[in-house]
Amino acid sequence: MTRKLQRILPGLAVVLTLAAGGCAHVGIGVTDAAEIKRSAASLEGKEVTVKGTVRDVTRLPVVDLKTYVVADSSGEITVTTKGAPPAKGEKVVVRGVVGSAAIVGGHSFGVHLAERDRSSSY
Repeated sequence: MTRKLQRILPGLAVVLTLAAGGCAHVGIGVTDAAEIKRSAASLEGKEVTVKGTVRDVTRLPVVDLKTYVVADSSGEITVTTKGAPPAKGEKVVVRGVVGSAAIVGGHSFGVHLAERDRSSSY
């Protein structure tokens, strides 16, 4: 590898990482809630990004369960979080892993997104 290329690669990696992270804020790489529910069995265990408005927030401290519902133009999806949930009405971009309570005959029940990362700005 040439010396010039060695100097350019770290900067290029930073630029590409920032660009990829910002894509969800403009709708690139975002999956609709309805599509996640429609394709839940094939998306099981895969990471997706949703963008929408927080509708409902639920905290069950006895079992340390915190969930919130994100609504977009296609529908809603429940998101589980280990951190503090966002406020109702907040606009969020959420990256998480698709999960289901059960998959029977190719049909998913209890479809949700396990939050990995969340941003409040879009």
